Amino acid sequence: MKIIDTDHPFYRPLWRRLLLVVVCAAWTAVEFYNNEQTWGTIFLVVTAYVFANLILFFKPSAAAEKPVEETGETKS
Repeated sequence: MKIIDTDHPFYRPLWRRLLLVVVCAAWTAVEFYNNEQTWGTIFLVVTAYVFANLILFFKPSAAAEKPVEETGETKS
């Protein structure tokens, strides 16, 4: 099951992917700091999933690597 579409151009820059992981990790810390173990655990799993998909196993598709000018497509 694919929750995050890693082929989307939004996820291409590394800084965006890192920012998403940091935001998820920060929210996990907030939940554990407030003694909310259930929500902390849920966001810990979300953080691990986001980290795995956007950092560890991220491979951009061939179509995402080519700029629009090279593929011959035009913007509407």
